[in-house]
Amino acid sequence: MAESCNSRGFSWLVKSCFPNPQETRRGTTLVTRVSDKSPPENRHHQTTFASLPDDLLLECLSRVSPCSLSSAFLVCRRWSQILDSSDFYDLRRSHGHVHRTLFAVAFTDFGVYGASHRIDTNMPWKTTLFPAVEVVAPETFDGSFSHSRLTAIGRRIYILGRNATIRYDAWTGTVTPRSPMIFPRKKFAAAAVAGKIYVSGGAARTSAVEEYDPESDTWRVAAEAPRRRYGCIGATVDGVFYAIGGLKIGGPHVEATRGAGAEAHVYASTMDLYDVEAKAWLRSRAVPGGGCVVAACAAGGHIFVLASHAVELSFWRYDGRRKSGGFGEWCRVKTPPLPAQVRLDSTVRFSCVGVGDKVVLVQVLGSIDDLLRRSRRTCRGWKEGLVLVYDNDKGEWNRGVDLPEVIRRAACVCVEC
Repeated sequence: MAESCNSRGFSWLVKSCFPNPQETRRGTTLVTRVSDKSPPENRHHQTTFASLPDDLLLECLSRVSPCSLSSAFLVCRRWSQILDSSDFYDLRRSHGHVHRTLFAVAFTDFGVYGASHRIDTNMPWKTTLFPAVEVVAPETFDGSFSHSRLTAIGRRIYILGRNATIRYDAWTGTVTPRSPMIFPRKKFAAAAVAGKIYVSGGAARTSAVEEYDPESDTWRVAAEAPRRRYGCIGATVDGVFYAIGGLKIGGPHVEATRGAGAEAHVYASTMDLYDVEAKAWLRSRAVPGGGCVVAACAAGGHIFVLASHAVELSFWRYDGRRKSGGFGEWCRVKTPPLPAQVRLDSTVRFSCVGVGDKVVLVQVLGSIDDLLRRSRRTCRGWKEGLVLVYDNDKGEWNRGVDLPEVIRRAACVCVEC
């Protein structure tokens, strides 16, 4: 079946899902009603999609165009169940119809916008108005997602806010409210490990690491973090949940001493490693050279960290493959080639996303104040929404397709759709 968005070509498929009213079912065989006087050689069987066994229907639907999937879910309950099954996802992936896609969500005064882009193409970002506001109560939505984190499991994106959680289905385009975290958090670490979501940091009153089960839509405390972090970043490699960077916050053990500021700064270049299966914390080395972690992600079995040293940036790779001989080793790699107009100050933010073996570095705005400074910098030729792609195999950076104008204060994630 050709991958086309032509609705006329899809209509016959939809109609064939419904049984022919002129047919009657005898046992498991559909036989067309014909006159008793008609000769046997003129009698024939007419098969519709409704009569196909699940395995054949699954094979046919796995070839449906991506832009027709949202319509296919609405045909009937049987189709919806098949399309929502893991067998359909695995078969569609084996046919090469599932692609790693970069997805960005921006919360603005004019609404919530989503944008998707495949980095292996030169096609522009596809921007749509995000329907999140319609499913979250206004009093909950206001301020809840100002510092949200995005994480993806398969085709579903989970947007984790301070007091609310919403799930976006990249195939159907539907948004569903889910259970919020147990403890309100802000600028915390989040990542998906083995089909579950783990969050840590961003809460001054607790060091709890929470685990979310998408099947039961429930949160529980999985562990207690060794350090309370604020502004940290989450990632995962080989069954380990990483809480990276950030500053020290809260806790009765924090004293207003002369060394408190120095200790908080040390947090900015360290990582906490939680082995999900063993339910234990692992030891790790801090980022060499110190600095402050401003962006991080996992890609190709490694953790990539972008560190700031006040006037310059450094880019590091950490081997997260526990069965390799180099587990836990740091290696400095090529620094992203940022334009000269980009200054390393409070107005510049970066979002780092792993897409397969590649690292995508996206420049985003960090606050409302950044928007006010935008016009002055734009006049000096400063480019916003910059996208750079790092190829780990080649060790080179390439320029990607810039973010669309409406997407500026964005959170980014890689989703399979």
